[in-house]
Amino acid sequence: VISYDRLAQNSDVDLYISFDRFAMGRMQAEYLVNLAPKGNYVVIAGSPNDEGAKVLHDEQMKVLRPYIDRGDVKIVGDSYTKEWLPSEAYIHMLAAIDASQGNITAVLSSNDGMATGAIQALRDHNLAGKVLVSGQDADLANVICLAEGTQTMTIYKPIAAEATRAAEEAVRLAKGEKPNADATVNNGKTMVPAILLKPVLVTKDNIKTTVVKDGFQTLKEINLGLPADKQIQ
Repeated sequence: VISYDRLAQNSDVDLYISFDRFAMGRMQAEYLVNLAPKGNYVVIAGSPNDEGAKVLHDEQMKVLRPYIDRGDVKIVGDSYTKEWLPSEAYIHMLAAIDASQGNITAVLSSNDGMATGAIQALRDHNLAGKVLVSGQDADLANVICLAEGTQTMTIYKPIAAEATRAAEEAVRLAKGEKPNADATVNNGKTMVPAILLKPVLVTKDNIKTTVVKDGFQTLKEINLGLPADKQIQ
């Protein structure tokens, strides 16, 4: 059994293949604190019953902890989000804006869908583009947000490479060979051999050399969502 993209918990699994969520959580938090080492932060985590959401949140907090302990960063909202729903993230963001009287420096959103909800709440209070926002998945709407300046970063996962690698390992296992794993991950029952692929950080400045170059998003579709002065040449 190969556990693909999500780790099956408390079960006998031969191999886990995914992108390195530990690295992703750190990438999101590190990028924001490098830009804003002081201020009020809102943390919007994924579904409370998704192990991937917990990994991201735990790694984000490890990065933020020294800043929080020094008093440089204050967490004004920290919520897990039912089923990763943008509508739930929107509600969390509204509550954080209300609690802080709109004094927010950065939003640490674990994925792009929730970032979309958070950005909408920021738009409603004329804060979009003034607050740093992280994401993950390089969704089309969010790549457009990067280009227009309402989202700060996202994480692109080259899924074609993940699918190819999984197929190769399936053949290897079917032949009775050991998987080419370079890590292990605890699923609650056993240490599962793991292949953790490298995620790619995407900002406004490298859209063309990452998601567009790979054909994950097209320049035409991105530019359709942008005003003439923000279009990518």
